[in-house]
Amino acid sequence: MIERFLEKTSFESLEDFRANYKLNIPQGFNFAYDVMDVWAAEEPDKLAMLWTNDQGECRRFTFKDMKDMSDKAASYYLSLGIKKGDMVMLILGRRYEFWVTMLALLKIGAVAIPATHLLTDHDIVYRVEKAGIKAIVCAGESYIVGNVEMAIRKCSAAGNAPISLVSVGPEVPEGFHDFHAEWKDAPAFVRPEDKGSNDDIMLMYFTSGTSGEPKMVAHDMVYPLGHIATGAFWHNLGPDSLHLTIADTGWAKAAWGKLYGQWLAGAALFVYDHARFKAEDILELIGKYRITSLCAPPTILRFLIQDDLGNYDLSSLRYLCTAGEALNSVVYDTMLEKTGLKIHEGYGQTESTLLLGTFPWMEPKPGSMGIPSPQYKIALLREDGTPVEDREIGEICINVRDGKPCGLFKGYLGDPERTAKVWHDGWYHTCDLAWRDEDGYFWFVGRNDDIIKTSGYRVSPFEVESVLMMHPAVVECAVTGVPDPLRGYLVKASIVLTKDYRSQAGPELAKEIQAFVKRTTAPYKYPRVVEFVDELPKTISGKIRRVTN
Repeated sequence: MIERFLEKTSFESLEDFRANYKLNIPQGFNFAYDVMDVWAAEEPDKLAMLWTNDQGECRRFTFKDMKDMSDKAASYYLSLGIKKGDMVMLILGRRYEFWVTMLALLKIGAVAIPATHLLTDHDIVYRVEKAGIKAIVCAGESYIVGNVEMAIRKCSAAGNAPISLVSVGPEVPEGFHDFHAEWKDAPAFVRPEDKGSNDDIMLMYFTSGTSGEPKMVAHDMVYPLGHIATGAFWHNLGPDSLHLTIADTGWAKAAWGKLYGQWLAGAALFVYDHARFKAEDILELIGKYRITSLCAPPTILRFLIQDDLGNYDLSSLRYLCTAGEALNSVVYDTMLEKTGLKIHEGYGQTESTLLLGTFPWMEPKPGSMGIPSPQYKIALLREDGTPVEDREIGEICINVRDGKPCGLFKGYLGDPERTAKVWHDGWYHTCDLAWRDEDGYFWFVGRNDDIIKTSGYRVSPFEVESVLMMHPAVVECAVTGVPDPLRGYLVKASIVLTKDYRSQAGPELAKEIQAFVKRTTAPYKYPRVVEFVDELPKTISGKIRRVTN
């Protein structure tokens, strides 16, 4: 499949990959028609998705199944009045209907807005009013449909236009369409005459930053092609791969790891629909279903290695990837010892596809994001716009002087001021800081507005967190600055302890951790304030929310 969109698909070396990776982007591209339906025509019986849940259900879907189901769903949604350009929110968790609906909306030309099941009614109201949402398709769990019902009552009271509500069950409250009872009667699907253009919006995410109201990140129709590098060359997938990315479908990481790039590479998706994460469940599923590739954030990997990996059959695994935060050497070394596999890190944003990655021809350096993806021209810039030297901290920026690279967002919908703030002078500014070593590997430092100024020093919370994560007592942490009349700010660490250390929480363990940081990095960076907590506040996308006390 990727040969349809790449000038060259096989690379002998990293240098070959960087020099000769070039996309061919057709006009009027539509992932549902030009990838999924083509797979269905050429290899109808090929496995597209293996779906299971924590109730023991298991379903296998071929590419022909996905075509037939998405055709039927597209016809059904058209019958509800959903049309090209309409905004449709999906609160479907890991239900297989998410993938069917994503493809169906593409076939219609409607805009999908994936959302996490953790949204409250307040969050839903904000999104409905901000985006002008015309329909909500949701899982029928009581807390989800309950929040949707409450939000719609508030929207109606505020004079908003009526919204179509669809539940995929099990609960279908009054006022909701019953997806499974109704869609089987939808007429045969006929592709709309309006084929659309590459500039049309197909997908939108509400970012959930650590402060401020979420922004609407708009992606165009060719965004999926930007994920060829993600699936085929960072995840290193092929037609015989069964890939698991651990992410809720409401997050952009799902588009990275369980949709576009994977199906472009011809891989099958493994989806585990579960109410509560349990490390032992994931480890058992790897052996039971012979999963070949795993991508998970370092936090999840830390929970996995707390279990005894020797009790599980991990022999099917061939490749490991991670993103979202820096990987510490303990996790890397443990996974390498137990599986024989190195972990390949990557970096990107909701606004992009993979920007930096550790590709198959590279030797991973634990904690490094890797090198720039060949489809982006990336530089580290100082505040005055000049490039930094090796080992000097700069902002990760993307050169857009020759136009928007495939995979980069169109802008923040309805917010030209915020778009202009990050997209100016021929660069897209990620607002993330990093440094580059002599081998060209990039190392994350933090957000440019997160830096703590203490006693005249500039301290990156991310840098201190990375050191703290190397201590065996720490499973999660957040570093913030707290006001101090003498030093301006003190570095504070809020720490969640591993199960083996929870009983030791107290001043002695705090001193031990402080001493460890002093020994491991520059002493001025150590946290003068240490607090042990049961859990850390998180955004609805699952990111740790740094709160300054």
